[in-house]
Amino acid sequence: MTTYCKFETALDILVGKWKPVILLRLFSNGTMRFSELQKAIPDITKKMLTQQLRELEYNDIIHREVYQQIPPKVEYSISAYGQRMTPLLQAMNDWGMAHKAHLDELYGEEQSAE
Repeated sequence: MTTYCKFETALDILVGKWKPVILLRLFSNGTMRFSELQKAIPDITKKMLTQQLRELEYNDIIHREVYQQIPPKVEYSISAYGQRMTPLLQAMNDWGMAHKAHLDELYGEEQSAE
């Protein structure tokens, strides 16, 4: 049961429609402003992006830097602690690609895309 709870904690940080997409953008692009993230993820609402960023910041996966200027400038980046997720995310991406190829072999390309 203890192992399950620890696994569940890790999943809580990653699971959801938007968190993986946000993390991918930040890992790929480095530091991004809020507006850049909005443009990079056009289907996400401003409210949802704010909520997901706050949760990732709370868990110390991303770093939020506020610059005291007019207009205010806020930048997001993967925190040093969040960088430790790189092997995990790479392994998940590799498995996902291999799984897609496996489904293509089993069912053909059109069927596995559904």
